[in-house]
Amino acid sequence: MSDFTVDPVIASLTHQVADWPLSRVFVYNDARYQWGLLVPRRAGAIEMCDLSAEDQQQLMAEIVKLSGMIRTLPGVEKLNVGNLGNMVPQLHVHVIGRFAGDPAWPGPVWGHSPNKPWPNPAEAPLAKLF
Repeated sequence: MSDFTVDPVIASLTHQVADWPLSRVFVYNDARYQWGLLVPRRAGAIEMCDLSAEDQQQLMAEIVKLSGMIRTLPGVEKLNVGNLGNMVPQLHVHVIGRFAGDPAWPGPVWGHSPNKPWPNPAEAPLAKLF
């Protein structure tokens, strides 16, 4: 894990809130959504299949844990979980709380419109759960 670094694009768009057994946990800096991000602390990991079987199981457990946390936040009606990596190849998983009528509903949040940053990402509802 000593070679692990977070991609600068991820770092610029997020606020770090925790380190779990496998992943670094972030709040995505867009106040329109309850949006978390998991980045497994494994240098060079690009796809889930790059992880060991044990790490794959741990990542799924962390996705479920973060999903459960986000689901409790105000306004969340639906969860979107995504692992795209087209713009940032470093393995990362988005967990996004959605609601009917949110700015991108019913489509995907990616590329919909510019982010609306939290005034203070440390005060985002998800960040306050840590």
